[in-house]
Amino acid sequence: QLQLVESGGGLVQPGGSLRLSCAASGFTLDRHAIGWFRQAPGKEREGVSCIGGSTGTTNYVDSVKGRFTISRDNAKNTVYLQMNSLKPEDTGVYYCNVRIGHDYWGQGTQVTVSS
Repeated sequence: QLQLVESGGGLVQPGGSLRLSCAASGFTLDRHAIGWFRQAPGKEREGVSCIGGSTGTTNYVDSVKGRFTISRDNAKNTVYLQMNSLKPEDTGVYYCNVRIGHDYWGQGTQVTVSS
């Protein structure tokens, strides 16, 4: 059974860092692109970053370029999102996603950036 489980969220002050994890089961990460999305209160879910399957090519939304880094550990079948220099506007629930036939989502992890 395909499953994604996010972890690593929390409360952090502006300028702080967090590392999110997305542990996958039921499929092999390096064969599929994985995306990180976030949803702030009252806003639509938006794509933040993604990493390609076989190529490992990475992409970022402009608002996080230079601050966030996506990576993958194939041995652990886990994708990470390192978030540095966090801003209040980064607050939201972060989800990872894979599309295999249809979209699969994890349960999300809350990130709150506030002083």
